[in-house]
Amino acid sequence: MKMWIGGLMALSAIALAACGNSGDQKSAGNAKTENAQSASGGMSCEALADLKLPETTITSAVVVPAGPFTMPTTSPGGGFNGRTAPPVDVPSFCRVSGNIEPTNHFEVWLPMKDAWNGRFEMVGGGGLAGVISYRAMVPNIKAGYVTSSTDTGHQVGDDSWLRDKAKVIDYGYRSVHETTLKSKAILAAFYGKPAKYNYFNGCSTGGRQGLMEAQRYPNDYDGIVSGSAVNWFVKTHVTQLWMQLAAKEKPESHLSQDDLNLIHNAVLAKCDQMDGVKDGILNDPRQCKFDPAVLQCKAGQKSGCLTEAQVTTVRKLYEGPVDPKTGEKIWYGMEPGSEAPPAFIHGWNFEVEGKGLTDIPLHYFRDMVFQDDNWDWTKFDFDKDVKTTEERTGEILNAIDPDLEPFASHGGKIVIYHGWDDPAIFPRGAVKYYEDVVDTERAKNPDDAMDKTQSFARLFMIPGMGHCGSGPGTDKFDMQSAVEAWVEKGEAPKDIMASHKDKDGNVTMSRPLCPYPQVAKYDGQGDPTKAASFTCGQE
Repeated sequence: MKMWIGGLMALSAIALAACGNSGDQKSAGNAKTENAQSASGGMSCEALADLKLPETTITSAVVVPAGPFTMPTTSPGGGFNGRTAPPVDVPSFCRVSGNIEPTNHFEVWLPMKDAWNGRFEMVGGGGLAGVISYRAMVPNIKAGYVTSSTDTGHQVGDDSWLRDKAKVIDYGYRSVHETTLKSKAILAAFYGKPAKYNYFNGCSTGGRQGLMEAQRYPNDYDGIVSGSAVNWFVKTHVTQLWMQLAAKEKPESHLSQDDLNLIHNAVLAKCDQMDGVKDGILNDPRQCKFDPAVLQCKAGQKSGCLTEAQVTTVRKLYEGPVDPKTGEKIWYGMEPGSEAPPAFIHGWNFEVEGKGLTDIPLHYFRDMVFQDDNWDWTKFDFDKDVKTTEERTGEILNAIDPDLEPFASHGGKIVIYHGWDDPAIFPRGAVKYYEDVVDTERAKNPDDAMDKTQSFARLFMIPGMGHCGSGPGTDKFDMQSAVEAWVEKGEAPKDIMASHKDKDGNVTMSRPLCPYPQVAKYDGQGDPTKAASFTCGQE
């Protein structure tokens, strides 16, 4: 089979450019250009259109006036499925658009010079990318950050990139790094000086991008927020395929929303109060030992129960994929408590409802891994095909290197978070990666590996939260302020206040989020909807 068609002629030049720009972030941010800069004032916004940067074309540099700003509909910020979002009020800023060879589109937004807070924050993408993350950029520009985003080298709707290795590398890691370098050079030209602090913030694909930056380009950022990261890229998508095969392969295996509600309620009945609070949330689902067989229909029972085939499906969903030949566990499964209710990427309906394989794993396996229009997802071999997938894409897309010492050595700090109810990116993968980081430190510092790790990296597992938000848990929090206080003031996050809001925006619950392996422990007598009734401690 002819693999990785196209893009190979340009790949060597791309790699050379990336290697040539992989040095210290301060020198990268202050790279000399062909344009003269004043020592203090920098260039005008319009003059940035003529800025010369390696393998880069600035296509536009204009001042956006203060007032309503309409985000393009091709971005998540412009509305899902092409629905236009209403205009948002923004302050005046300099909007720079450009292209990095071969096809990486990016934007940098720069506050007016008297409004800049001295910080740069790049925002991450989602899914298979292909858009500028305008929605994430808006709050940054309003708060005075220079902010940037990239489509990672392709546009939504054009799937040809999936069979082009150079563009897969752009998606995997190169585009974010190159956009980082170009953004730093542009802001230095505009303000006449580099940013005092450089940050990256992303969730899902953006979470993977943040970890990839810390691992491959440790000098790019001072602080990183990585949420719900798809950093175990291969195993995550193998597991998504496993989940959908388990629930969709046979009609009798299918689980309706009523079935999911039944399972969810049974889990809560058994495990909800294990943490001392009856709130519809499991503090640590790993402690819940639930057997779906308790729901299997008795003789003559027609409703309010599961068939034998459905019980088998539920067990497979909790267990996760297994090698059929060796019996070896491939990856983690769903967590108890994550079954329902339905919401955007929350609840098992994300994986088990509908027909056929969902878009992202379909494109990944059919187009990127096997490059076969006739690929049959129901015939995936969880023995040999997992190995093939790792061999063809793992090195490019996985962000699982646990040695973060180069990132930590220049003072870099990273905050990682993940929702325990995430049905798309399996939560124990976040714990696994963090424990791998601790184990790597243990090889160097046997006596204080956790303390050493927590001096530069902290993980926050969020009870009841789905994928990047949603769910019954406290999914509203400010990780960016936490990492800034850590980087700029040396204040490591001991806990992070979080809340849950109803559809009208009213706070219905607050809790502290605790750095792993701590959890929020109820004092046994205070109001369980108030954070003051909880303290962080070991289970």
